Amino acid sequence: MSLEALSERVKTDLSYLAFGGLDWVRPVNHPEGHVYDVVIIGGGQSGLGTAFGLLRERVSNILVIDENCEGLEGPWETYARMITLRTPKHLTSIDLGIPSLTFRSWWEAQFGPKSWETIDKIPRGDWMDYLRWYRNVLNLPVINEVKLKLIEPLEEGVHRLHIEGRGAPAKQLLACKVILSTGIQGGGEWHVPPMISNQLPRHLFAHTSEAINFNTLKGKKIAILGGGASAFDNANFALTEGVAEAHVFVRRKELPRINPIRQMEGSGMIERFHTLSDAEKYAAIAHFFKHNQPPTNDTFDRAASWPGFHLHLGSPWLDVKATNEGAVVTTAKGKFTFDFLIISTGLLTDPALRPELKLVEEHIARWGDYYKAPVELANPMLDAHPYLSPGFAFFSRDESGKKRLHGLFAFNYSALISCGISASALSGMRFSIPKLVSAVADQLFLDDREDILQSFFNYDEVEFVGEWSKKESLLSINRTT
Repeated sequence: MSLEALSERVKTDLSYLAFGGLDWVRPVNHPEGHVYDVVIIGGGQSGLGTAFGLLRERVSNILVIDENCEGLEGPWETYARMITLRTPKHLTSIDLGIPSLTFRSWWEAQFGPKSWETIDKIPRGDWMDYLRWYRNVLNLPVINEVKLKLIEPLEEGVHRLHIEGRGAPAKQLLACKVILSTGIQGGGEWHVPPMISNQLPRHLFAHTSEAINFNTLKGKKIAILGGGASAFDNANFALTEGVAEAHVFVRRKELPRINPIRQMEGSGMIERFHTLSDAEKYAAIAHFFKHNQPPTNDTFDRAASWPGFHLHLGSPWLDVKATNEGAVVTTAKGKFTFDFLIISTGLLTDPALRPELKLVEEHIARWGDYYKAPVELANPMLDAHPYLSPGFAFFSRDESGKKRLHGLFAFNYSALISCGISASALSGMRFSIPKLVSAVADQLFLDDREDILQSFFNYDEVEFVGEWSKKESLLSINRTT
């Protein structure tokens, strides 16, 4: 089967499911102009999957905006530097149960069924190509080069979205529901330790989430801070691009060896995480943070195979300084001088760090507001996460914020404690997107339930047009003859 034939198969499969039926959501009138039922912020994998889910629920007055150029949404061709995805290839995600929409169908349409059996994990570039095809074959309403600046709640149950960018159709959009489908960094910001950001000039370091010109680092000596999979991805990529030496510094004395996600994928924890108590949720994610994720075996082996690769265990950075020779890093095991530093220290999650939430973040309930963890588990980083509903809706920490937060959903990494490995991990999307879509559709329905119920009570369209009196007369005649 060719890719063109597969695209036709998708359309046929969806037609069998009556995809594309008439909307049931009633339009909202506003003096400022058109009001979308839902605006999704972010056109990466989670935003695309959410848009498809809403369309399946006959909610089509939607829009997806993404600040990147078309085809460059998400990390896959910007700052992601792994060779393959880390998720097992057999796990389905944004296809939402449609076999012809799976990555496997897309792959086999081009390379054949036998080729699927030979690959170990999904190549990163092919995953991005699949997402481009997915968006195109479903004709999803995405506008690129549009950045959300601010969410402004209005009294009418509508949110005014202040936007900018080359692709922006106007300076503002209006929406009843707003879904922050903004990926791993969308709940806060990438973290660079103050010791580095305050003491080094900007040309000497970059976070792994940033664009890095590796051409300028050919033949140079670099250091990478962090022991997660991304650190080893960047080490391997840098050495591939001609860096002479890549030194990875890890705080732990041993690399983590257990990946908790693998257990979660088969135990029911991902799909049923929302049924746990707050204490159980907090303990589970505290355990997840404690173990972290190790690099995959192939990622580590690729990096370690280079003669210029160096691993420093039990070596937290105690100090950094800029000199004429570059950046001097001090550890408990000595001082090292490097031409450039790459920081792989993850991110911080807190709604207060998001500029688009500036007008509402003071009302957003955090985990620290709802649950006091035992001393041995308590972690301020966990406490700062927003406390969300099972459908990813924000809760208010005060009465005055309830109306302002109504209609706002956080389908990003900040949902980790409330909803588990769901909003930014492919492992959980086939379970989490339906929960999100159902919650959004439920809100839309309940917001308008008075009019919907009144229409139901007033409904008087005649369906049965037979005349019982004539039928009864005919039956009587037949009985007497």
